[in-house]
Amino acid sequence: MPDIYELEPTPTAPKLPGTVVLRKTADDVVDALGADMLIHSQACVRAFGEFHLALSGGSTPVPLYLRLMYDPVYRDFPWSRTHLWLVDERRVGFDDERSNFKMISEIIGQHSGIPEGQVHPIFALAEDADVQYQRTLQEILGWREKGQDRLDFVVLGMGADGHTASLFPHSPALREEVENPRLIAINAGPAVTPPDRVTMTYRLLNASRFVAIMVTGSGKREMLARVASGRGTPEELPVLGIKPPRTPAGELRWYLDHEVVGTAGQQ
Repeated sequence: MPDIYELEPTPTAPKLPGTVVLRKTADDVVDALGADMLIHSQACVRAFGEFHLALSGGSTPVPLYLRLMYDPVYRDFPWSRTHLWLVDERRVGFDDERSNFKMISEIIGQHSGIPEGQVHPIFALAEDADVQYQRTLQEILGWREKGQDRLDFVVLGMGADGHTASLFPHSPALREEVENPRLIAINAGPAVTPPDRVTMTYRLLNASRFVAIMVTGSGKREMLARVASGRGTPEELPVLGIKPPRTPAGELRWYLDHEVVGTAGQQ
C-alpha cells in the first residue's frame, strides 16, 4: 500500500548558463520574475531616471503581463518612467491577431498609464523596418552616458525548437549576426516560422543589463534538457546564443517551473 504521506520529489534545477530560478508552478514563476522586474525597474529609475524594458510576444509571458496590471503588489511599478520596447514582431499589421504589439498594447499600453510616446512599436511592414527600429533605439538610448546606453531588462521565452526572440535555428538572422552585426534584423525564409519577422539580435540582447528567460510547461521539457546538456550550437539552438558578458555587467536568469524540468532535472 503506498504511503499517502509520501511527498512528490522536488526536481533539481538544471545546469544552464547564468542563474536558474526554479518554482513549483507557472504561477509561482510569474511571481518570481515579476518581483525581480519590479526591483530592477525601481533601481534603474533611481540610477538613470528611466527604465528600458523589452518584452516578447507568445503565450508564455501573457500571465506575467496581466499580473503587472491587476496585482496590487505592482502598484508602484514606475510606468511613467518606463520605455517599452518589443523584442520581436511578425511582419503583419497592428490590427492582426498575430501582432505582438497588439497584444502587449492591449494588456499594458492601454492600462498601465505609460505615456504613449514611451511605447515603441516595430513598424514591421516597412521595407526598412529593421533600420527604423535600430535608429529609434539608438536615438533614445543615446541620451544615457556611454556604457549605460543599453536595455535594462529583457523578457525572453524559448520555443520547443530552441528558438528565442525570432531567432530560429539555421535562419538568416543568425548568419547576419556574424557577417554584419546589427541591433535589429529582418528574419525571413524557410527556416522562419511564417510570417517573416523583425527581431532584436544577439548583439543587442546580450548587451542588456538583465535578461530573463521564462520557460514553463511539459511541452518544452525535452528541449530544455537538450539545452542543459550543452549539446548543440547557437545555429542549431539559438537560445544558447544568449550570453550577456560580464563586462559591461549583464545578468542572465532562467525562470522555470517543475513541469518543464520534470525528472530530467533530478539527480
